[in-house]
Amino acid sequence: MDPSGPHHLEQCDILIVDGVIENIGLDLIDKQAKVIEMNQAFVSKGWFDPSVSLGEPGFEERETLASGGQVAAQSGYTAIGIQPNTEPKTENKAAVNFIKSKEDMVDLYPIGGLTVNALGEDLCELYDMSSAGAIAFGDYKKPIEDPNLLKLALEYTQSFDGLVLSFPMDSKLGSGGMINESTQNVSLGLKGLPKLAEHLQITRDLSILKYTGGRLHIPTISTAESVALIRAAKKDGLDVSCSVSIFNLCLTDDVMGDFNTNHKLIPPLREAKDVKALIKGLNDGTIDGITSDHNPIDIEHKRVEFDHALFGSIGLEHTFGVLNSLINTESAIKALTGLKQRFGIDSPSIAVGNRADMTIFNPEISGSVNAENLRSKSKNSALLGLNTKGAALGTIRGLKQYWHEA
Repeated sequence: MDPSGPHHLEQCDILIVDGVIENIGLDLIDKQAKVIEMNQAFVSKGWFDPSVSLGEPGFEERETLASGGQVAAQSGYTAIGIQPNTEPKTENKAAVNFIKSKEDMVDLYPIGGLTVNALGEDLCELYDMSSAGAIAFGDYKKPIEDPNLLKLALEYTQSFDGLVLSFPMDSKLGSGGMINESTQNVSLGLKGLPKLAEHLQITRDLSILKYTGGRLHIPTISTAESVALIRAAKKDGLDVSCSVSIFNLCLTDDVMGDFNTNHKLIPPLREAKDVKALIKGLNDGTIDGITSDHNPIDIEHKRVEFDHALFGSIGLEHTFGVLNSLINTESAIKALTGLKQRFGIDSPSIAVGNRADMTIFNPEISGSVNAENLRSKSKNSALLGLNTKGAALGTIRGLKQYWHEA
């Protein structure tokens, strides 16, 4: 399943020698080769998630780079983007090198902080971090309040083709909001986070991008209006991309009635009309890809009153299974691989002579999300109870392989 390669939707054998695809064809025979044969096995380019929080350094009780990397591999990913929301934060060359040194089961791509201590005042050492291997720059879940700071970041990063991330929320309008502003938040007595906060920020950011040039990525949009704004910007020729989280594709704020803190997310869960528009935007290419927005939170910060709980949910393990139950498999794979090029990650097609970087999966395995089977160190999943369709079987990254039973 690789539209960019010569064998899309063909049934064939793939011979890999020393991490490189040596031959593709029917009924290949190589007596020295180890044969891996699985029922209903599909192969695609390796999956990539651009927004993963793993806690290390500083919050290892939530997830470590090693445990999170194993979860990612088990979930079918060959590469993940590591967010800078650690302690200390990823905002210099040494911090980037630390993350890269922990690579094992998946490729780890650090996302550097945009501003020092995520305070929105001074830019971090962006060029140095880029030289060390950072693939983008942003303050996780924190909007860029100062428009001049975004202007400077977009101008400066053009010198080395850097990618700037801007979280879509006006900080004043969104201040204190816990769930989507609607009749639901009023009936529950929880402060709402209006859609307008997202629309205003995106409109401002796109205006600055049009003025400065540069490359902008807007992570985890959540409303129908946001889809329309970005669709128009792309038609206008702006160099902008965006993502959506799995949570905003499969859940609405109707689930908030039981005050389950696993559903306390930012952006918040919206309404059914927004979900419909997001799925349409993903299918038509307005939204460039999907993220699990994996954010492990320890039990001490989730099993508390709703207004005291931290935002966030894990999602790596079940993003494919849930997504594949919502849209067709080809579209799901496009969403799981579509952001690799944007973030500057090598994405070789499945063709003779190319390095093997692929995910093996079964798109038909049925299952469900339950707490007992969660592999992450933290168990704060907003997807608990949902049905899944499809599961990863393994990954191959050059000389490295990972296999597990679905």
